[in-house]
Amino acid sequence: MLVYGSAVKDASPRELLSALHARLRQWAVMAPGLDRHAALVALFIDSGSLAQGVLDRDFAERRRDDPGPLGAACVALPFVLAQALQRSWETGFASVPPVPTAPFQALGRLPLPERVGLSVPEGYAYHALYPEQYLEAAKALHPPAPPLVVGIRGIGASLACAVAAAMKAPPPLTVRPTGHPYQRVCSLGPGLAQELLARAANTDVAIVDEGPGLSGSSFGAVADFLEDHGVSARRLCFFPSHAGAPGPMASERHRTRWAQARRHLTEFDALFLQPGDARCLLARWCEDLTGRAHRRLEDLGAGTWRRLLFPDAREWPPVHVQQERRKYRVTTPRGVFLLKFAGLGGFGEHRLRRARQLSQAGFTPPVEGLRHGFLVQRWMEGARPLSRVPEYERQAMVAQVGGYLGFRARHFPVDSLERGASVAALLDMARYNTARVLGEASCVRELDGWSRHLGTLAREVRRVETDNKLQPWEWLVLAGGRLLKADAVDHHAGHDLIGCQDVAWDVVGAAVELGFDVQAEARLAEHVARASGRPVSEGLRAFYRPCYLAFQVGHHLLAATALAETAPEEASRLRRAAERYAALLRA
Repeated sequence: MLVYGSAVKDASPRELLSALHARLRQWAVMAPGLDRHAALVALFIDSGSLAQGVLDRDFAERRRDDPGPLGAACVALPFVLAQALQRSWETGFASVPPVPTAPFQALGRLPLPERVGLSVPEGYAYHALYPEQYLEAAKALHPPAPPLVVGIRGIGASLACAVAAAMKAPPPLTVRPTGHPYQRVCSLGPGLAQELLARAANTDVAIVDEGPGLSGSSFGAVADFLEDHGVSARRLCFFPSHAGAPGPMASERHRTRWAQARRHLTEFDALFLQPGDARCLLARWCEDLTGRAHRRLEDLGAGTWRRLLFPDAREWPPVHVQQERRKYRVTTPRGVFLLKFAGLGGFGEHRLRRARQLSQAGFTPPVEGLRHGFLVQRWMEGARPLSRVPEYERQAMVAQVGGYLGFRARHFPVDSLERGASVAALLDMARYNTARVLGEASCVRELDGWSRHLGTLAREVRRVETDNKLQPWEWLVLAGGRLLKADAVDHHAGHDLIGCQDVAWDVVGAAVELGFDVQAEARLAEHVARASGRPVSEGLRAFYRPCYLAFQVGHHLLAATALAETAPEEASRLRRAAERYAALLRA
């Protein structure tokens, strides 16, 4: 199934470097505390993204990793910030010595490309992966000599700097394994290969990345290269983001090595939650917004929130539990609050701004603030999911949903084509998924008819930060009948290939998910047009419908496959949902 995509942002490295330097000066005068520490984390993350973008561009031009002085200069930036970050973390966010500016100046003197592509560091943006976890994992080790640290780009470039800083090791080397996602290999030029093997000859090697994923082949590619060139497997150690094994696509060699390897990690719960302690770090970070918790946080992640809103498990909606954001409910004398991971650094700040705009306009629950990656909102006591309120008046629903979508279209425009799939990419996805699911040539031929209209459709697209998740359980009905949208800030920026689309995508999505007939969908489009100030394209609505259904079929079937062994009941829910989308797609 075609479901996932990789968002890449086009940027000028010199502009990024200048902006980082300016933000560093602002950070230097901030008062000690959590906000200053979070700002340092944001600098660290963005410097790692800059290093990733420049080195990946160099890799693309050379077709191998061999950047020479450029590689050292790129990594020096997140490395000095990692050293400051370690100091801030160890001192409880107390004052940190000034960060040296020499690495900024050194990188600025080198010839840099005009433009680079920056990949989203998914762990920082989606998975609540904190660099502090890697600082903790590394500082617990006391090797006889500092190891050679190797980071796997993208996110591994910055995480490796955290490991090296904590272990008092030299700045890391970075590599970008390439090839088939399940069979990645390292492609190193002679200079980097010689340096890597020379430094590995006399010390242990720490290999750093998030994951492992379905195959663990990125970790495996680096280890394969080292072992194939004479480095003993006993001298390799790994810094992953979770304690699990590689997924079902792992090779036998990689699976065997992983089972026997030294692995070092500190998981989120152990570091930030301290089970049984109401005074855990996460709760303390949010105390100024919520008040002091008088009992431990209630974990609502991985679909467990459904227990609170759906007393009967037979009513539970399907969720892809592996992709759910971390979220917790906290009860204090001031009330009940929801703490949800919104992203570290700029990712969280952007989502906070969106949440405040939507809340102030009356479309979402009240927002209290952001604390080091977690968005703090009021828990809406007594609210019921729309799917449990069948008597909700349809005309009022259409008007409220239309006003919400129109607000997004007016206030959240996107001027960058890289933020969402093109109409051609959507059609390719729809063709592929439809052929796989329905297996009917006539259905695929129906989709082929759109090919000659792609140019016209592309000119009609006005990209906005679409909601992309409009199922009835995503709407809350308050006691007085008011309708609020939950979870409204970031589905346009997820793992999937959809991204930001024209508001017509959400009009179609709402009609499909909320059961609107043709007339109700037309009225919805009228409400959106009034609220946004521009008409909703009928051509895009017609085109988006099969694309939306084909995407949802693929998403739910892939999720069901991933959970078939570990969560069979959830997999059944997902398959039933996929069957509904498939029936609508066939029709």
